[in-house]
Amino acid sequence: MKSRAPRRPADSPDSMGLRSQAPKAPSPEAPKPPGTQVPRFAVLVAGGSGTRMGADRPKQFLLLRGEPVLLHTLRRFAESGLRVVDIVVVLPADQLATWRGLCAEFSVTIPHRLVAGGASRWASVKAGLAALGGHAEGLVAVHDGVRPLVPALVVERTYAAAATHAAAAAAVLPKDSVRLVSPHGSAAQNRSRLRLMQTPQTFEIDLLRRAYAMPELASFTDDATVVDDLCRVQLVDGDYRNLKITTPEDLLVAEALLSMSE
Repeated sequence: MKSRAPRRPADSPDSMGLRSQAPKAPSPEAPKPPGTQVPRFAVLVAGGSGTRMGADRPKQFLLLRGEPVLLHTLRRFAESGLRVVDIVVVLPADQLATWRGLCAEFSVTIPHRLVAGGASRWASVKAGLAALGGHAEGLVAVHDGVRPLVPALVVERTYAAAATHAAAAAAVLPKDSVRLVSPHGSAAQNRSRLRLMQTPQTFEIDLLRRAYAMPELASFTDDATVVDDLCRVQLVDGDYRNLKITTPEDLLVAEALLSMSE
């Protein structure tokens, strides 16, 4: 088993506005007084270019029922019942002006901070996390900006689970049969033991900071994999409607789901 590289302090990003080791339990904290509300934050990451969509603009800016996909996502986290006090939107540096223009065009008044992302999703989440540097404690949900239909109940489940377990993520059972492919062929897998990961993925903010202080690895596919070496991630029920807009078909499905909910 190869040892991991030593940890290094997190860089200060430019802000605007089961791996091999066994999971470790989070550090114990002093109990909070009864009735104390832990602050909630959200980092919405959108770095897509729209290539797979065959579109003339990044998928987060495509119109869904007449409004940008990212605006739908932002609105979900701004619901008062979720009690999110600080929302950070992370976009590639060359898309910041476009988003500001869309906010003006669609009269967006939802308070949020705008941050320039990095070369990878990992770097972009790290930049968004740095923008929350003024908060000593709390829970931070990291969510794909192109998952505009996430139900409030799913978001709430991740916050509630993270408050108890320090790390939580939404996931759903595969609907289809799954096979593991190898050079010798393929083998059926027990899908009842598999989960398809979604976002939000929500963590105690100090835990996520410690995880992102470590070097980036090629094995990181989401925030849960970044945290795995420090803490066991509690899975909560996601929702099949919480789809990620990646292809033209996804946009059609999202349009239909929104129409059904009206």
